[in-house]
Amino acid sequence: MADRMAFLTTPRAERARRDAQERLGDWREVYRPGALLPVVGGQAARCMDCGLPFCHAACPLGNLVPEWNRLVAEDDWRAAAARLLATNNFPEFTGRLCPAPCESACVLAIDGAAVAIKNVELAIADRAWEQGWDRPQPPERRGPERRVAVVGSGPAGLAAAQQLTRAGHATTVYERADRPGGLLRYGIPPFRLEKHRLERRLDQLRAEGTAFRTGVRVGRDVTGEQLRAGYDAVVVAVGAAACRELAVPGRGMPGVHPAMEYLTWANRVDEGDCAASPLSAEGRQVVIVGGGDTAADCLGTALRQRAAAVTQLDINPRPPERRAAGQPWPVHPKVYRETTSHEESESGARVFAAATVGFEPGPDGRLAGVHFAEAEPGDRSARAGTERILPAQLALLALGFTGPEPDQPLFAQLGLAVGPDGALERDDGFGTGVDGVFVAGDAGRGQSLIVWAIAEGRATAAAVDRYLRGRTELPSPISASARALTL
Repeated sequence: MADRMAFLTTPRAERARRDAQERLGDWREVYRPGALLPVVGGQAARCMDCGLPFCHAACPLGNLVPEWNRLVAEDDWRAAAARLLATNNFPEFTGRLCPAPCESACVLAIDGAAVAIKNVELAIADRAWEQGWDRPQPPERRGPERRVAVVGSGPAGLAAAQQLTRAGHATTVYERADRPGGLLRYGIPPFRLEKHRLERRLDQLRAEGTAFRTGVRVGRDVTGEQLRAGYDAVVVAVGAAACRELAVPGRGMPGVHPAMEYLTWANRVDEGDCAASPLSAEGRQVVIVGGGDTAADCLGTALRQRAAAVTQLDINPRPPERRAAGQPWPVHPKVYRETTSHEESESGARVFAAATVGFEPGPDGRLAGVHFAEAEPGDRSARAGTERILPAQLALLALGFTGPEPDQPLFAQLGLAVGPDGALERDDGFGTGVDGVFVAGDAGRGQSLIVWAIAEGRATAAAVDRYLRGRTELPSPISASARALTL
């Protein structure tokens, strides 16, 4: 039996990572090869198996965290994998990429260190693949086959497609890029997610019967009218790829680029499409404008490309080390965090409360410097008399996303409406008001987390299955209006 008092006797431990400077010599994942969470059973045993598991409620997938923690603590890994896969199609992705709101809601986090839920999840997911427990689940065909088109192959589209295929529907995923995966493919650097893991999952979907059509611009190469004529239902899961802009002098000059453009080129090098990125940071002074995960991904990428210097400008003030009074448990608080990319930056050049006010051209008209000033508390405007300039030959804008790319022909062809927040309008059941057309993921929710995208894909699949058959046995973990625990 596991130690039921481990939450009192066992300190929290993280999964072992490779040395920070060693990591900069390659693009492999930051974790030490073959290293599971130290004494993983003991870490799982720290879970108190609360009568009211707030971790479960904080996860939009409704992951059965106490159950698989208990099973791992008792060394029943196969049963733990079954519990994990019952609610999460892609735990090897969330275990690497999710910021773990479940841990913020752990009861132990009220006054101490939360259970290492994310690391335990990753250990289960990786072991399930190694042991062959996470295998294809082709459907048992029952009744007339219905055809479904999924537009977009990010985590929401892939989750919806897998659920629908397993339910017995003939599902085809359309992707405008040359390879499926969306941001998992071209937005996430390989040091956070090696692409063979994505390929392995895609192979599973194909083995189950999901079809993929890549290099197809839906709305142009295939119209919305053709989709509706050729399929019984359509799921629009195009993501929220419209980058938030920075309207300051010099924005359009050479050397200033959106973060996603930069990261896509870096990932294409990793895929073998080209020998070097045309936006490589090698030998350049780089300024990253933004403070989120995308900015951190740019930082880690620039360091691996051997940038001469990298500075990150975050317009927000430095968060506190611990929860602020206005962000009590169990909400996911805004506290100071260092990513693995920040661990790798010896200079530690991260500037908080920094408002970017302009870009300075050099004699050749290309970027030579970035102007910034101290940001006023509250409205974050530039404080007079505090302006400085950083030398830079490459500036990357990592400011988040506003919603789906506007003016896509598909939207008009399908009769979809764009709301005031930039997202596609839909009802609480993911329907659009257009018969047989549904919206999943960031396209309808706006910029969000991978765990929300997977939950949306699963819930949308249940809505589509119900629409096609009049009933469904697929799980629906969230509604379209569901939101994270917040104040």
